[in-house]
This record gives sequence, C-alpha cells and structure tokens, in this order.
Amino acid sequence: MLSSQEKWDQRYADCTLQTPANPCFVLQQHSKLLPFSGRALELACGLGGNARFLARCGLKTDAWDISDNALTILNNFANLNHLPITPLITDLEQMLLPYQQYDVIVVSRYLDRALCKQLVSALKPNGLLFYQSFLAPMQNNAPSNSDFYLQTGELVKLFKELRCEVNGEGWLASENASDGAEKHRYSWFIGRKIKS
Repeated sequence: MLSSQEKWDQRYADCTLQTPANPCFVLQQHSKLLPFSGRALELACGLGGNARFLARCGLKTDAWDISDNALTILNNFANLNHLPITPLITDLEQMLLPYQQYDVIVVSRYLDRALCKQLVSALKPNGLLFYQSFLAPMQNNAPSNSDFYLQTGELVKLFKELRCEVNGEGWLASENASDGAEKHRYSWFIGRKIKS
C-alpha cells in the first residue's frame, strides 16, 4: 500500500508549470477582505493555486504539502514569476503550526478536524481563515472516505472561536476544470480572530 506521500507524489507526477492551479472560490470571491501585506499560509497546497493568488496580492506566503513533486512545481513557478512563496514539505498529521504567525490561512479541499484548534492559534489577532472543503454526502471524483466530508453548518461550529465573516454551501465548478464541467458540493467559511 502506498504511503500518503507516495500517493500524492504519484498524483502530481505528470504535472508541469502549465498545469492549472487556481485559487478556491471562497478566496477569489472575498479577496477584498485580504490585508495589503503580511504573512499567509496555504495548508495542503498541492500545486499552490491559493498560495500563488495570495503572493500576487502582496502577502509573503508559506505553502505546505506532503508532495515533493507538487512543491517542486510550485517552487519553480514562484521563482520564475518572482513571487514570495516558501514551499515546505510537511506531513500535517505530524506538524505543529507556529503560534500567532499568520495574517491569513487558507485551506481548500482538505479536512483534518484535529488541526482546527491549531489553525486558530496560528492566526495573529485580526487574522483571517479562509476554509473550503467537500460537503457531505459523498460525491463522485472526490474523497472516498466519509471522514473527509463536512456536515451542513459544521465549519461554523469547528471554528466557533472566530467571528464568522462569510459562510455558505452549494455546488461549485472545480477550480482547475478548464470547461467548468466538473462540479462538487462544498461548504465554505471565512472567520476572523478577534482576540489573541
């Protein structure tokens, strides 16, 4: 059986600099909430569609993922385009997030409920969390494990320490489908850290 790292390296093995890597819906639609400068983090970044967007918005961006193949492509893209992105190969199940380091954290198409408290503590006061992931029930061409699906209204409960700025659920086209044909049900949330 493949390890998690081998599985994701295999998935990104045929990707190139030309492979689409677009930001998630909640980040694109609500980018006006982003600060003009500061530090950002994209967790489970893959090819870094959100990281690229954050860096173009002027944020120094850390991009963490378990796939060396994906991060190599992202690093080459960042260097070629002079973007302030720092990729880091990370097993999120083994990693501790640093305390109050980030003005913005983005997580899309990834769910590990055990990380929620760490995500909140990694935000600076007034920091923003943008979160978007799959909404139950299970869907085609999406995770095959029911644990990786959010329940209706769950994000607001998982991040109750944050002030809810945006919350929604519904069908969205896949970020990287060129024709927008592939759609999935998502839940999305933006929360602001009010106290330290």
